[in-house]
Amino acid sequence: MNSQHPSGWHKSSRSKQHTHCVEVGRLSDGAAVRDTKNRAAGHLTTTAQQWAAFITAVKAERFG
Repeated sequence: MNSQHPSGWHKSSRSKQHTHCVEVGRLSDGAAVRDTKNRAAGHLTTTAQQWAAFITAVKAERFG
């Protein structure tokens, strides 16, 4: 479990003004993801390696 506090939360520019999105925050060795509908519910964390693998899969359209 990562006890760091994420910083620099942001959502995709493709989300525009929609409120039902996810946001990504920075960790020193990875990323955190949370739901914009319920930020108080907490967040999930990933290692830098896991996040890089996820981004690679998204760019390769493996989730389409």
